[in-house]
Amino acid sequence: MKDAAVLVVDDNPDHLELTVMALAECCDPDRIITAEDGVEALEYLHGYGKYAGRDTRQQPRLILLDMKLIRLNGVQVLRAIRADPRTAAIPVIMHSSSVEKGDIATCYASGANSYVRKATDFDELRRKMRQVHDFWITVNERFRTSSV
Repeated sequence: MKDAAVLVVDDNPDHLELTVMALAECCDPDRIITAEDGVEALEYLHGYGKYAGRDTRQQPRLILLDMKLIRLNGVQVLRAIRADPRTAAIPVIMHSSSVEKGDIATCYASGANSYVRKATDFDELRRKMRQVHDFWITVNERFRTSSV
C-alpha cells in the first residue's frame, strides 16, 4: 500500500463515497484512505486494532474529518489527534453540514486547521475538494516531525 495522502473519515457511506470520488479527480485514488467512524480513524493513525503493526511514522498529509460521527464524534477524534505527537501536526479539515457558530468555534478551539461546509451538490463538492487538495497538499508546506 502506498503512503496515504488523505484520510477521509465519514460514517455516512454516501458522503464518504462522493468525497473520495471528488478527491480522486485531483489526488491519486490509491493514496486516499477511508475510515467509517472515529474509532477506525484513530486505529489507523495510531496503529492499533485492525491496523496493528502499521508504521505510524508514515502519516497522511491531510485528514478530512466529519464532525458528527458515531462512536466518537469528530471533535473527540480531533482532540485525540492533537494529543498524540505522531499526529499532532497533521492538518485536519473538519467537514460538516452544520452552520452553527458554536460547532465551528468548538472545532477551531479543539485544533482544527479549517472548517469546510459539506456541499449541496456534486459539482460544488468537486470544487471544494479541489481547493482543499490544492492548498493543503500542493501549496501548504508540511511540517515534518521526523525525517521519514
